[in-house]
Amino acid sequence: MLHKILLSAAVGLHLAMASAAERPNIVYILADDMGYGDVQCLNPERGKIATPHMDRLAAEGMIFTDAHSTSSVCTPTRYGVLTGRYNWRTHLQDGVLWGYSEPLIAADRLTVPGLLKEQGYHTAMVGKWHLGMNLPVLEGKPIMDGAPDSRKPKQTHIDWKGEIKNGPVDRGFDYLYGISASLDMAPYIWIENDRFIGVVDNGQPSKPAADFKKDQVLPEIGRKTVEYIAKQDGEKPFFVYVPLTSPHTPILPTKEWKGKSGLGSYGDFQMQTDHVIGEIMKAVDASKFADNTLVIVTADNGCSKAAKIDRLEKQGHFPSAQFRGSKADLWEGGHRVPFIVRWPKGVKAGSTSDQTICLTDLMATCAELSGASLPDDAGEDSVSFAPALKGEPIVSTRKGTIHHSISGHFAYREGKWKLLLAKGSGGWTSPTEKQVEKGALEAQLYDLESDPGETKNLYESHPEVAARLLKQLESDVSRGRSTDGAAAKNDVAEINLWKNGK
Repeated sequence: MLHKILLSAAVGLHLAMASAAERPNIVYILADDMGYGDVQCLNPERGKIATPHMDRLAAEGMIFTDAHSTSSVCTPTRYGVLTGRYNWRTHLQDGVLWGYSEPLIAADRLTVPGLLKEQGYHTAMVGKWHLGMNLPVLEGKPIMDGAPDSRKPKQTHIDWKGEIKNGPVDRGFDYLYGISASLDMAPYIWIENDRFIGVVDNGQPSKPAADFKKDQVLPEIGRKTVEYIAKQDGEKPFFVYVPLTSPHTPILPTKEWKGKSGLGSYGDFQMQTDHVIGEIMKAVDASKFADNTLVIVTADNGCSKAAKIDRLEKQGHFPSAQFRGSKADLWEGGHRVPFIVRWPKGVKAGSTSDQTICLTDLMATCAELSGASLPDDAGEDSVSFAPALKGEPIVSTRKGTIHHSISGHFAYREGKWKLLLAKGSGGWTSPTEKQVEKGALEAQLYDLESDPGETKNLYESHPEVAARLLKQLESDVSRGRSTDGAAAKNDVAEINLWKNGK
């Protein structure tokens, strides 16, 4: 493929510029459904959950206060993280995949681990994939009876001893230890590289494999990540992607964490999530390469309604901090996420950046830090935030950031302005698109500088701003990319920007 040819040609030149000693190891921890306000240091006045390890990470590194997931739900964001490309450029225009779904990342698409692998990194993933894979099927049988993308099918025909194809190890990772999707969708079984660990009863596919316990998945992800880091000798740089299963449903804090927060199970589970992050940090600190290891902690979207947000707020804890909405929404609470970076060799301790970044930006950032040239047909929506790590302005050819909700509604952010092509939340928070009053404006426009809570809709009073943002959004969508470069193609012929019928 073109990108592989170009990348290989560039490797020799750039390896001389970025030696193994200079290129940082990268530990990328992606929490699941963790709100911006769920991290104590980001929400000191209205956050009641203790998160000492993330707080320490922030004190020793940098907080990005304006970081955004590419979507306000799971699968789409993961696609953006690993490809540097918005998910809605694929066939996935709304919703998420399931545990038995086919792969969303195309075989010829460059991924972050693929890029780093070409640069001499060892690449590993420990945790939740949720981007589809081709599971082995018994001869002559469909993957399951009924709809192929069911959350919890009644009957499957998986060959549990067979080879899994087009999963993480076929998308750039040297090593995988994880699960296919979320813990609220089957199958419940560990995968190592391209094989299942154990067997699931095809007649009862919603029951876990032997020795697979849902409440032990989070601790096991932590243990396996620590084990991986401990095996590294510092001679070869590594990238380990750690997509956690928490604090997503099922909310299952283990016995020793129950009751710790005083706020219920969600608070307990968030504390346990922070503990696991702390264990991974300890493994890095215990190594001989801690100074040159870039640790990033972020989340795939905001806090879920399953956390019982109303109850938490009555107890004084606001998972979205000062922002409106939560998981699934176009409002800030759906996609503004924690983003904390520590890199002793390259980031000033106790620093903060208010520059806008997106989770698609990992691709371009890794390219710059590793000395790679990003091919023109990869990372079409990715901008390097490496300058921000040094306290410098990000140099971006991307004019704005595109947000996307669970139902496929679009929003566009440029500077202080944010345009939402939705009448309501575009997600689960009231008013939803079905709940808005008759005659509601077709869109929303907010000045986030003066109104971070998105309370005053300026769509009618600033039509020229709305028109400008809409034009830029239309351009970024139609060009197949939001950064400078040769026009690219989306995977679908048409993308509907107006889900409200316009």
